[in-house]
Amino acid sequence: MTTTDPSTRHHRVAVIGNGPVGQTTALLLARWGVPVLLLDGRPERDLVGSKAICQQRDVLDVWEAVGAGRRIAAEGVTWTTARTFHRDRELFAYSMADPGRSAFPPFVNISQARTEEILDERIAAEPLIDVRWGHRVTGIAQDDDGVTLTVDGRGDVRADYAVACAGARGDDIRRMLGVGFGGHSFDDRFLICDIRADMPGWAQERRFYFDPEWNPGRQVLIHPCPGSTFRIDWQVPGDYDLAAEEASGALDARIRAIIGDQPYEIVWKSVYRFHSRVADRMRVGRVLLAGDCAHLVSPFGARGLNSGVGDAENAAWKLAFVLHGWAHEELLESYHDERHAAALENIAVTTATMDFLVPQTDEQHHRRRSVLEAAATDPAVRAQVDSGRLAEPFWYVDSPLTTPAATRPFTGRPPRGEVPPAGPGILAPDVPVSVTGSSCGRFRELARDGVLLLTTDGVDLDPSADAVDTGAPVRILRLAEIDVTGVLAEALDARPGEVWVIRPDAYVAAVLTDVAEVPAAVNRALGQPAAERILPGAGT
Repeated sequence: MTTTDPSTRHHRVAVIGNGPVGQTTALLLARWGVPVLLLDGRPERDLVGSKAICQQRDVLDVWEAVGAGRRIAAEGVTWTTARTFHRDRELFAYSMADPGRSAFPPFVNISQARTEEILDERIAAEPLIDVRWGHRVTGIAQDDDGVTLTVDGRGDVRADYAVACAGARGDDIRRMLGVGFGGHSFDDRFLICDIRADMPGWAQERRFYFDPEWNPGRQVLIHPCPGSTFRIDWQVPGDYDLAAEEASGALDARIRAIIGDQPYEIVWKSVYRFHSRVADRMRVGRVLLAGDCAHLVSPFGARGLNSGVGDAENAAWKLAFVLHGWAHEELLESYHDERHAAALENIAVTTATMDFLVPQTDEQHHRRRSVLEAAATDPAVRAQVDSGRLAEPFWYVDSPLTTPAATRPFTGRPPRGEVPPAGPGILAPDVPVSVTGSSCGRFRELARDGVLLLTTDGVDLDPSADAVDTGAPVRILRLAEIDVTGVLAEALDARPGEVWVIRPDAYVAAVLTDVAEVPAAVNRALGQPAAERILPGAGT
């Protein structure tokens, strides 16, 4: 970690906000060899409370790319089953599918505070990241050559690009950029208590209760956490008074209604109001918005931080490719195209959940009541019970970087807990592979080194062809040579005569049956038409 005065030199990328999304962005940029200045207005990290606890498998995989995923997973609590109850009856339970043989479980629960500590350790070991606490950004100006950030009391900072990861309180950053933040806030609030207690039967599953007798008319969500700690979220009225409930002893009664008479300790408690909002632009010139600074969703489904990490990876590889001269600056517009679409998808999913959890009209009330009552005896109705569709990667099937394939059409949103078949726009499955002379043992590790062209039987792709003469890191691998067990071929449903174009974030950009189409698909995946191919040696 460097210590040079940040106002005295020009930086490649400035990241505003040292929360988990900003940390991830900085680490991924450094992985691509891009120096980063990481700014935060706080004097130091405030490691308080569980906050975002539910880390999804593919997010752990992104963190593993910077050396943190396995450790976060090892320290967290693994759960694979989601149970849903109505009053005192279990309606259904389901487990999450794995399209390959992932190195990670579907979900791991660990406090955001601990995740930040682990990422901090990785940042401390990274000389390309310069961390500056007490640096509050109060102004943003742009020109054709870069971004100027005014830091309160410390002068100006100059960078080629900036990524705004300022979190839920990013109003000032959005205002400086002229970005709208449309949506709405919900009236009901939620009480969170992190409770340390002995509840062994609940240690590997998430539980969701509709209208339990100990919170009538509202919901309760229970997640296991490390250290025999359980996070309990109660939906409470908008006028809920935590201090008054503590003073009266009602908070203790609320907790004991769930855990019984056993001893317990409250580790942390908070009351929050949640929102459903998205920025109207996630790229403003040389500034990209990511995480809660760009979108806020209700917590049901754990789509907040998990989606923010998706923003971070998308931004990092594209900025790196532009800064290294491997792609034109127009590639950055696809960041808005892809991640704004992902944010809208999350808004749609979580809005549907909130309409079910907190109905606003008589029609919604009637539907909720009838669905919950019927689901107790009719399995066909259970799919309509919406306790939150759990976080999943967004699928870039409509992205301008994706080349559609008539032989592999997108089949639409799959049932919860499942993933769509592999194809253009879908995150590639993660499976063990074997590459001679390489330490990479998993398919996504290979993919994240650049653009990967994976060929099946019957394809002879010349390494000297235009497809690999882009200036960007592109390599060709034969499926049969790396997939000694056949697991990858099965997960992809690979067929003879195919070329799979895999992006640097392990998403499938194209599945081609004509080698002549490879150059155009590669250029499209890099955000440029074939006629404007980047030549080796080009730079910015």
